[in-house]
Amino acid sequence: MSPNPFFTGKPVPPESFIGRTSEINYAFDQIHNRSHFAIWGGPGMGKSSFLHKLASEETWQEYGLDPSQGIAVILDCQSLTPFTPGGFWREALNLLHNKLDSEPKLQAEIKAFLEKPATNDSLRQALRRLGKKGKFLVLLVDDFDAALVTNEQYTETEMETFLAQCRSLAVHAEESQYLSMIVASLQRLSELGPKLNPNASPWYNHYLFQSLKLFTTSELVQLLNIIRPPTLRGEIMNITGGHPMLVQTAGFFLYRELQPGINADIKSFAENFERDTQQIFKTIWHRCNPKEQALLMLIALLDMEGHIKEIKFKLSGIGRIFTQHERSLIKLEEQGVITSSSTEPEKFYSFTSSLMKKWVIQEILQTPEQSIRDREKEFMNLISHGQVNQVKEVVAWLGKNPEQVKSFLDWIVKVVPVFPG
Repeated sequence: MSPNPFFTGKPVPPESFIGRTSEINYAFDQIHNRSHFAIWGGPGMGKSSFLHKLASEETWQEYGLDPSQGIAVILDCQSLTPFTPGGFWREALNLLHNKLDSEPKLQAEIKAFLEKPATNDSLRQALRRLGKKGKFLVLLVDDFDAALVTNEQYTETEMETFLAQCRSLAVHAEESQYLSMIVASLQRLSELGPKLNPNASPWYNHYLFQSLKLFTTSELVQLLNIIRPPTLRGEIMNITGGHPMLVQTAGFFLYRELQPGINADIKSFAENFERDTQQIFKTIWHRCNPKEQALLMLIALLDMEGHIKEIKFKLSGIGRIFTQHERSLIKLEEQGVITSSSTEPEKFYSFTSSLMKKWVIQEILQTPEQSIRDREKEFMNLISHGQVNQVKEVVAWLGKNPEQVKSFLDWIVKVVPVFPG
C-alpha cells in the first residue's frame, strides 16, 4: 500500500508542501537581504510547515541561495519550558552548533560559547565567527507567542529587554549582516507583547509582516487531486473551507478509505475526521475572547434561522451591529474562522467550515441556559435587551428539539451521495 500523501499531527515535509508561493517569495527576498520576516496565522494554518519549507536545502537552491553558506535552524519557543531569554539564546547556539559538523573548527568555537551562560552577546559573537567564514544564520522561530507572555521566571521587564536585544541584534549590531530572523505566531506581533514605549520605535518594526490564509481553490485542487471522484473533492473543500489542517486531516482519512480492496466506509471516515479535528476547534474557541465567542454564537444562530423554519430570529439592523464590531470580526476572519460577503448595504458573515459552526452550536447546547446567562453582558453590548431575549428563546427551543438540530448539523449527508462506498 502506498504511503499516505496527507499529514496530520506534524509539519508537512518540504517535498510535499503545496502553495504559499507569494509568502515564500517574500521570505526569501528577506533572507537574500539579511532582513527579517514575521508570518502569522490561526491554529492549524500551516506555520510550522512553512518554516520547515524555508529550512529545506532544496528550497534554498530553488530560490538561488547556496545552502552551504546559509545555516537555517528552527527554534520552537514552546519547547523552552518555561520560556526564558537565556534558554532562547542557548537553544539558538546549540542548534547552530549541531549544524556545523562539516566545519569542525567553527563548531568548536561555537561550543566554547555553550560552556558559559548564554546571552544575546553570545549569539552576536557566534554570528561574527560565521561572517568570517562567509556564512550567515537564518533563525526560524516557531511559536514566538511563547516569548510574548510572562511566566514565573520571565517578567514584563525581562520581556522588554529580550525584545530590545532581538531588535538590536537584527538591526543595529554590526553582525546583523550575518542574520535573518523569521518568526511565526498565532497573531500579528503588533497585537502581542509588552506595552509600546511612545518614545521608541516598536520592538517589531524591523519585520515584514505576512499572514497565512486559507488555501486558495487552485491550491486545494492541487492538494486534493489524488482524491477520486472529483465531486468528493468538491465536498471536502466545502466542509473544510480550505483550512489547511482540516484539509490534511480529511485527506488523510479519505485516502485510506479509498484504497483499492478496501470497502469504503463513510461512517468510519466521519467518526475519525470529527474526532481528530475536535482539538483544533477547541483551541480556536478557547483562544477567542468573550466578545468574539458571542459574535460567533450570533453568526451560528442567524445561520440556523435561515435553515430551520420554526426559528423566528430576526435581528433588525444586523449589518450595523456587525459594523460596530468589525475589528473583532476581521480578527476572526484573518484567523480563518469565518468568511464574509457583501450585499449592499450589509455585510454577511458565515463559518469557513461547517464543522466549526457545528462546534459553536454544540457549545451553546451543552448547557443552553447557562451558556447565554454567562455571556449575557457580552450580548447586551452587541444587541438590544429585546434581542437578547430572542436569543434566549431560540436557544431554549434548540435545546428542546435536538433532532432538528442534529439534522441541521449533519454535514455527512451531503457527502454520502458522492462517497464511493
